[in-house]
Amino acid sequence: MDHFLYRDGVLHAEDVPLAEIAEAVGTPFYCYSTATLTRHFRLFDEALEGMDHLVCYAMKAASNQAILRTLAGLGAGMDVVSGGEYMRALAAGVPGERIVFSGVGKTRDEMRLALEGGIRQFNVESEPEMRALSEVAVSLGVVAPITVRVNPDVDAKTHAKIATGKSENKFGIPISRARAVYAEAAALPGIEVIGIDVHIGSQLTELEPFRQAYQKVADLTEELRAEGHDIRRLDLGGGLGIPYTRSNEAPPLPTDYGALIRETLGHLGCEIEIEPGRLVAGNAGILVSEVIYVKEGEGRDFLILDAAMNDLIRPAMYDAHHDIIPVVEPAPGVEQTPYDVVGPVCESGDTFARGRMLPPLAEGELVAFRSAGAYGAVMSSEYNTRPLIPEVLVNGREFAVIRARPTFDEMINRDTIPEWL
Repeated sequence: MDHFLYRDGVLHAEDVPLAEIAEAVGTPFYCYSTATLTRHFRLFDEALEGMDHLVCYAMKAASNQAILRTLAGLGAGMDVVSGGEYMRALAAGVPGERIVFSGVGKTRDEMRLALEGGIRQFNVESEPEMRALSEVAVSLGVVAPITVRVNPDVDAKTHAKIATGKSENKFGIPISRARAVYAEAAALPGIEVIGIDVHIGSQLTELEPFRQAYQKVADLTEELRAEGHDIRRLDLGGGLGIPYTRSNEAPPLPTDYGALIRETLGHLGCEIEIEPGRLVAGNAGILVSEVIYVKEGEGRDFLILDAAMNDLIRPAMYDAHHDIIPVVEPAPGVEQTPYDVVGPVCESGDTFARGRMLPPLAEGELVAFRSAGAYGAVMSSEYNTRPLIPEVLVNGREFAVIRARPTFDEMINRDTIPEWL
């Protein structure tokens, strides 16, 4: 469920007509709904009610500080994967003790940054990283709390580029080597082992891969405890998918996911961490764009928009589907026509959809890409010297620009010309 609905023939974000925002900030722009962000976070929090738990939002999905502050106010922790994300979380008011640091390539500078600023735990992904962290912690006179990310070799049945839990993926330590790695961790002077971490991928639409992974984690927990390790926290990652098209069968609900966690891991008495990102932010955001031209091609019509692949890369990178709808509600029964929906970037890859059935559209009309809140703005770029587009947050009848569109001068003046030129 989201809060982008037609009202009086016009698509609204909560109580604000999208055309009103377009007039104020120009197009294209991202728009997020506070009510949807709140609802989706609370679904996860309520799914684990009665268990000792923390929902850490995976901020790589959408990391604007206004979004982070909205979720932090609801009690969310943050899952970060870089020093920059760590600093962004702090700037949004999230205390270090509610921040989990994940990622396969943490540098010593990033480790030092988090140890000095405060951290809930590091999710360690290799022995070299663990040794480096111990050295940094010892140099600072502190001890770093860690979980070790284990790779359970489970097929998440998702896109190859976002699968992370198979043996050929770069993430984590093979679960078959976990006991030896935990033994080494226990002997390192700057490390405190507190738990186990697992994350098998993103956009999962079935619960069975989670079940397989969590059963392996349960078995490992008991083995490690038998060897004297104080396993008191299980970080289960995220990955629950969202419906990108209204016609698809809906993925499992957070309540079903919570029930699975209770069933597979509830008997262990561990604190549970989960790290949802896409399901919190995905359907809480849309991308609004204007039709520049309708072009007749050979056997096809092109809908040329002012949004491009640099604004929303997912279709070009993952062949991802986003529902595209007109901002002005079409009349009932209007005949639809197939369009190739494209942007103005000089690449054939700048294509959002091929043969997409839409009502007839004309130059100057607005369209909205649904389910664009996750991995939209955060993956955008200034390719073709196109400005990063505004981000707007709606709260009831109010809206605010939470990231402004830079001017061409601001973009170009970031360059520095060497003295010899």
